[in-house]
Amino acid sequence: MFAQRFWVSLLLTVPIVATSHMIMEWFGYQLTFPGVEWVAPILGTVIYLYGGRPFLTGAVAEARARRPGMMLLIGMAITVGFVASWAATLGLFDVEVWWELSLLIVIMLLGHWLEMRAIGQAQGALAALAELLPDQAERIGAGGEVVPVRISDLVVGDELLVRPGGRVPADGTITTGAAEVDESMLTGESRPVPRAVGDPVVAGSVVTDAAIRIRVGAVGDDTALAGIQRLVAQAQASRSRSQVLADRAAALLFYAAVAAAAITVTVWVVLGQPDAAVTRSVTVLIIACPHALGLAIPLVISIATAKSARNGILVTDRLSLERMRQVDAVLFDKTGTLTRGEHAVIGVAAVDGDESGLVALAAAVESDSEHPLARAIVAEADRRGGHRLAASDFQTMPGRGVAARIDGRTGDGGMVAVGGPALLRERGLTMPAALAEPTHQWHRRGAAVLQVVRDDQVIGAIGLADQVRPESRAAVAALHRRGVTVAMITGDARQVADAVAADLGIDEVFAEVLPEQKDAAIADLQRRGHTVAMVGDGINDAPALARADVGIAIGAGTDVAIESAGVVLATDDPRAVVSVQQLSRASYRKMLQNLWWAAGYNVAAIPLAAGVLAWAGFVLPMAVGAVLMSLSTIVVAINAQFLRRVRLAPASVR
Repeated sequence: MFAQRFWVSLLLTVPIVATSHMIMEWFGYQLTFPGVEWVAPILGTVIYLYGGRPFLTGAVAEARARRPGMMLLIGMAITVGFVASWAATLGLFDVEVWWELSLLIVIMLLGHWLEMRAIGQAQGALAALAELLPDQAERIGAGGEVVPVRISDLVVGDELLVRPGGRVPADGTITTGAAEVDESMLTGESRPVPRAVGDPVVAGSVVTDAAIRIRVGAVGDDTALAGIQRLVAQAQASRSRSQVLADRAAALLFYAAVAAAAITVTVWVVLGQPDAAVTRSVTVLIIACPHALGLAIPLVISIATAKSARNGILVTDRLSLERMRQVDAVLFDKTGTLTRGEHAVIGVAAVDGDESGLVALAAAVESDSEHPLARAIVAEADRRGGHRLAASDFQTMPGRGVAARIDGRTGDGGMVAVGGPALLRERGLTMPAALAEPTHQWHRRGAAVLQVVRDDQVIGAIGLADQVRPESRAAVAALHRRGVTVAMITGDARQVADAVAADLGIDEVFAEVLPEQKDAAIADLQRRGHTVAMVGDGINDAPALARADVGIAIGAGTDVAIESAGVVLATDDPRAVVSVQQLSRASYRKMLQNLWWAAGYNVAAIPLAAGVLAWAGFVLPMAVGAVLMSLSTIVVAINAQFLRRVRLAPASVR
């Protein structure tokens, strides 16, 4: 709306300026044609009613609310200029300011357009949450046939088939089969969790390795996913909207301008010069109109967001960048933020000491599996190099592991199995003493431990864990140097969280938390007096991102996390959080400088416009006042441009 009104008003302003007697006199040209004297009044009226409408309606709203601000000051100024110009056009007195009025409205529209562009998103997070659900479900009929149906047609009690790799369409309970389910998008747990008959599954989670049947227990607004949607909506609705600096300054300027105009009228009437009283008071109100003030904040925000974008920082909420300078606590999600979000081999222990041979054997078994742990083992084998073994007769054992025949060996002894504790319990096997110490250390770190079994003997074990990003240590250290408290929150087990926190030097840990508990953790930190920035990448982070004073989403994360945040990092490097704070402080300094300039300009210009030096023979002409007003805007714009020269710390020293 502001953009459309800006362009239309700008086009209409061109002929008004071109036909202004003052402009023609300044530049030494003359335009004469029938009706030239009516170009400015007619087009100026259109600009006042069309381009000025947002300010006029905003002024009425501020007046009714008894909270004067920029809208009331702009509305009053353009109305005074409009009435004075028509009075001059009709010959009542000589105070015509059509071109100044038009440019004033155009510049105010430009400033508010820039401001609106930086406000951010509204409810995009909710739409991204809804996209987690599949479009259709496979319902099992009375005769056992599978029938595709729309999600909206599901009812409690329906039996559904969910194939490997498919998303669960509704909350329910497994009736047939067993599988590992990736619930990381909902719970934050970095490992797929085993689910068997009788276990619950939630809508939006992914079945990784086997088909299951579920009985629907909740649909629509009753699902866990819908609950997260409600949390996001509530957090967004309750997000604080601190008053913008320019609005506070405009309120003070409004009272100062009205008082100055009233004093001006009174003094000049007492001096017996009513014409001068009208002219001087109109000049005061026009010159006090916040050209510079209207651009002081949005222009800095616009430049800051552009600069941040070039550094991989996308600002989607205009207040988030301002608030970041006040942040004294940063809460990081663990999985995918401080860690890579994918498992890697952290240790290998072989009974015979041949670790590379053990990894090659396990990789051959896991080569046909799509499980995340399987991919990590195969990647480790590739990293170590060596001959790749061939596997056949691949078998999946849901909840226990996988098995395959290696290098064409025959008989049951030729089968090699890779799995967790359930595999050992099923086969009645015990862990060899040689593997006890390393596996104990891996468990203490919260790592997943897989045993390799051949000929009904455990021949080795492999530890896998979510890898900590090397950049995370530098990010935590840099924040500590700035006096910022660093906390971590995760749905992972306590031992996993504590191990990562100890490695990175985290100050506080929230572990084993669900989405609603993440939201509550933010609220708890805020109740303790902290200004909190939340950094996350998952759907389980969305309510916390929306609740935090500043939500920062890792760009490699989910759409819903990005939509819920005020700042999005295009990189997955957590050190960029420090750059956000650095840019916030630099842009805030520019805002203050611009506001001081705008205020200082008015402190000097308003008394001169009122005629305080008339006794000395100096009276500030309205035209000169308009030029000074424009000059003030230029100074503010140039000062804001210097923000582009601010150097953000390189990643290596952030």
